[in-house]
Amino acid sequence: MKIDDNWFTNTMLANILSHNKNFQSQTSSSNIINQNPFAKIFTELLTELGADSSEQTQAPSIVPNLLSTIDYLDNSQNHVSSQNTEITSAGSLRFQSRSTELLNQGLKGALAGKGETLLRAGKLYNLDPALLTAIAKHESGNGESRAANVKNNIAGMMGSNGLKSYASVDDSIMDMARNISKNYLGQGLSSITEIGAKYAPIGASNDPTGLNNHWVNGVTKYFNQLTLKDAPYSSNIKV
Repeated sequence: MKIDDNWFTNTMLANILSHNKNFQSQTSSSNIINQNPFAKIFTELLTELGADSSEQTQAPSIVPNLLSTIDYLDNSQNHVSSQNTEITSAGSLRFQSRSTELLNQGLKGALAGKGETLLRAGKLYNLDPALLTAIAKHESGNGESRAANVKNNIAGMMGSNGLKSYASVDDSIMDMARNISKNYLGQGLSSITEIGAKYAPIGASNDPTGLNNHWVNGVTKYFNQLTLKDAPYSSNIKV
């Protein structure tokens, strides 16, 4: 490989090579070279440049440091890539715009016409409004439970004295969204199954009739009805 079209690169590398001899015997660099492909390319570049100048040289002390820096940067890049992968894995439950018409289809009782509020809550707390709609439908019997109609509680939210009471259904929707965002997705839970294990744990003391056994399947069913691309939600789908 000839490097005669870049005077600055030639000069910099030649200066590095000119400090010492016997580059090939540098054992401390070899271990790094064998472990890192970028270091290998850099080493080959230095070696060939040394051959072109007809001089066997030794890698100066700066070379191992350069190689270590390359290795560090490579590992750092892999770490960032891993973090991005983890973030992406939770992305499906984060905010996606849904039409209010889609969210409103099939909503009854206290939830009827609340698609706009569900969309607004999802955008505010970075949650897919389809997830909020699915949880609300399951928890409230699609807006027709006693808690939904007497306490405006459409998400089964509990307080120190049992089921919370809200001034409006909109307040209940916003509180549900805040809770899911902060205490579930915000804590690394990234699927309906993982959320359900905490939101409605099977065998919980406040669930004597075992309704929590159906939470994951119920919420997943409603969520899929809203999100499956090849099967758009329809009020004709049996639930």
